[in-house]
Amino acid sequence: MDLPQLRKASLAGAIVAASVAATVGALAVVFRTEGRMAQEAVGHRLGDHGPDADGVYRGDWGRPVRLVMAGDSVADSLGATTAAATLGANLAVALSDHAHRAVELRTVATVGAQTATLDSQLDTLAGTFRPDITVIIVGGNDLTNHVPLADSIKALKDVVARLRAMGGEVVVGTCPDFDTLPSLPSPLREVGGQLSRRLAGAQFKAAKAAGAHPVLLGRAVRQIFLVEPHDMFAIDGFHPSSLGYRRAAGALVPAVVAAYGEFEAREVQSGRLPGPAPQDPAD
Repeated sequence: MDLPQLRKASLAGAIVAASVAATVGALAVVFRTEGRMAQEAVGHRLGDHGPDADGVYRGDWGRPVRLVMAGDSVADSLGATTAAATLGANLAVALSDHAHRAVELRTVATVGAQTATLDSQLDTLAGTFRPDITVIIVGGNDLTNHVPLADSIKALKDVVARLRAMGGEVVVGTCPDFDTLPSLPSPLREVGGQLSRRLAGAQFKAAKAAGAHPVLLGRAVRQIFLVEPHDMFAIDGFHPSSLGYRRAAGALVPAVVAAYGEFEAREVQSGRLPGPAPQDPAD
């Protein structure tokens, strides 16, 4: 290929690349607009908040581990039909079973929350209440509200640092995968999937670097949500159903258990919790 042909080929390639970029960019803008409208519409079908599951689980099992749910409508379990079916309740029961201790659940998550609002959610906790483990699920509203990726990630790093400075462990469930949503038509679903996976990957890296226990939540439940959408989603086709929240809890439990292990080790080291009984040499 001679120089004139090479220049023509390069120009053609640049034009195609620019066209593709413009198309993807336009679809992303449409996705954010349509996605925000869809969220507003479906949210009203389910109410403004999930069932109230706060309280002490297995209160006679000793001093409670303080578990906090922070983030958006998924962390608030919008779409669950009962308190027992919420993400928070499922995690509290699983943690109690593992730790053989009581668990006090507090939910500060709110429908429509963005990563930048996590700080204000934590501010609502009473001054004497310090979370031992905080589960954060956030990101979907950052996408539909066109929050720059860098701003979203910085806000996540800051709130993880705040919680760690308070002496607690943090579990971050990354942004759900938008291409599993039955309520989004093609090609918005595919564009939403690309944007949500990009954000989730960045959240995972940032949370891990900040000392949290991240879970790629969208990846963990993707297959079951794609194969069984009628069972996994609530009537709005946007939020998980009670069964969907149980599946999501199952994906988060290993990270919550790992977070508790680190929290318990610090409790033992500080003397707030007795260590394991010494083994009898005769055993």
